[in-house]
Amino acid sequence: MMVTFIDEHREADGTLSICRQLPIAPSVYYEHKARVRSSKAIERAWKKNFGVYGARKVWRQMIREGVTVARCVVERLMAEMGLRGVVRGPKCKTTIPDDLAERPRDLVKRNFTADRPNQLWVADPTPTS
Repeated sequence: MMVTFIDEHREADGTLSICRQLPIAPSVYYEHKARVRSSKAIERAWKKNFGVYGARKVWRQMIREGVTVARCVVERLMAEMGLRGVVRGPKCKTTIPDDLAERPRDLVKRNFTADRPNQLWVADPTPTS
């Protein structure tokens, strides 16, 4: 909201003078503007490559295009925007539960906290072999 206000009035009054009157530091304003630019560049590079590039390849593509940004920033912003690269190979499913198998009763109702020593003992009955 404040960034939009600053953008609308900075030509007449200047960014620094507006920031002095509002409760926002100029560095916060400039950081936000840089993040928006980076996000747009990331999304453009990701879409340009048909949405198959992950963070590392998007970062390398941005370097080739002359956009300087850290790889960790690309990873974080892609996660925030919900952008992911294609994961190759089959998904590994290690456990397939048996819906008909008998399960032990939940005697503690998933509350594993104890007020005193030896009040609650929990064990895993899963066979180890």
